Amino acid sequence: QVQLVESGGGLVQPGGSLRLSCAASGFPFTLYSMSWYRQAPGKERELVALINSGGRIIRYADSVKGRFTISRDNAKNTVYLQMNSLKPEDTAVYYCNFLSNWGQGTQVTVSS
Repeated sequence: QVQLVESGGGLVQPGGSLRLSCAASGFPFTLYSMSWYRQAPGKERELVALINSGGRIIRYADSVKGRFTISRDNAKNTVYLQMNSLKPEDTAVYYCNFLSNWGQGTQVTVSS
């Protein structure tokens, strides 16, 4: 059974940093691209970042380029999202994704 478990969200001031983690199980993690999405209140879910199975192909939403970094540790079946220079508009529930599978989400709130 596929499981994606996110952690690392919380409340942070503008300009601060957070690192999200997604622990994956139940499928051959090393063979698949992984993604982070987010959904803010009243908005559609949007792709934030994607990393391919080998970690060499990475894509970011324009809104997070230069501030967020996606990475993966295939030995730990874990994908990360390092978020720096956070802005209030980054406030959302962040979800880990592969194919049609989603984690439960972790709340990120950027506020002073």
